[in-house]
Amino acid sequence: MIDARPTLFIDRDGTLIEEPADEQVDAIGKLRLMPGVIAALLRLRDAGYRFVMVTNQDGLGTPAYPQQDFDDPQNLLLRVLESQGITFDDILICPHRLDEGCACRKPGTALVDGYLARRPIDRARSQVIGDRDTDLLLAERLGLGGIRIQPGDPEAWPAIADTLTARTARRGSVERPTRETRIQVTVNLDCAAPVSISTGIGFLDHMLEQIARHGGFALQLQCQGDLHIDEHHTVEDCALALGQALRQALGDKAGIARYGFVLPMDEAQARVVIDLSGRPYAVFDGHFGRERVGDLPTELVPHFFRSLGDALGAAIHIEVRGENTHHMVEVCFKGFGRALRQAIRYEGGEVPSSKGQL
Repeated sequence: MIDARPTLFIDRDGTLIEEPADEQVDAIGKLRLMPGVIAALLRLRDAGYRFVMVTNQDGLGTPAYPQQDFDDPQNLLLRVLESQGITFDDILICPHRLDEGCACRKPGTALVDGYLARRPIDRARSQVIGDRDTDLLLAERLGLGGIRIQPGDPEAWPAIADTLTARTARRGSVERPTRETRIQVTVNLDCAAPVSISTGIGFLDHMLEQIARHGGFALQLQCQGDLHIDEHHTVEDCALALGQALRQALGDKAGIARYGFVLPMDEAQARVVIDLSGRPYAVFDGHFGRERVGDLPTELVPHFFRSLGDALGAAIHIEVRGENTHHMVEVCFKGFGRALRQAIRYEGGEVPSSKGQL
């Protein structure tokens, strides 16, 4: 699977380092980092961004601008950044002067085109960052967003990090009308309230509330089902609608923990293992001593989690032991909520899979 990650094409002089007084940097002592650049780049790295340096260096390698005059401060810059854990996926340098009319000098795209041929990117999230009109024009020609830095602005890099690491609210909304049930469900994984549930099955309401409360997310679910026939369609369709809403809210799953686990309740204990892999699978190991808890048939508990896993695209394994059937059912739902809470939490910026997607 192609790793099309968001990528920042970053100018050097006036963007990573302060613009020198003259056109060349001939002494290491003149190298000054832009305010806040290291902290900002670390935040962006942790949010999953790759970095590519793109710089015009007029006449580099000529007697007017010897290669060594560039290499000393450049190597120092790279060593400083690498010491903080910041590296570049590539460094693209155009050595030509403006009057040479080359295709690689910004805003020419030849250097970046070559990179893109080797390394596909997430275009929706990638940006060009620089301090000149040529950087913004490069962004336009590449079909990417562009951010211009004002020279010496101490808030420029912190503001860029704030903007590019801001996460959209993870919300899902599903309406599921069938001849057997009518369901509306909304979830917000980044809020703990409201939680409001009405299915017509009191104990199922209580169990869905446990998932939301222990999962740490907002859940509103309303269901009108054919309970005059039996509880099966309501339980199954609520699970399917909830799974669809959760899957929608998770989006591309970038940055999530992916996995989660275990909960005791009095004499009962459930081991709940979840993998938000995109591959549905369900295993339920346990036996209930009663046919019903309240108005919920216990035979529908394994079916609920199997339906939920199918719609969510998750592997869900549950093992439950105990003596009190009420406790055993409740610990399954609470345990699932806790496992889900762990699995959906943010741990970084990348999709947690070697495949590049889940």
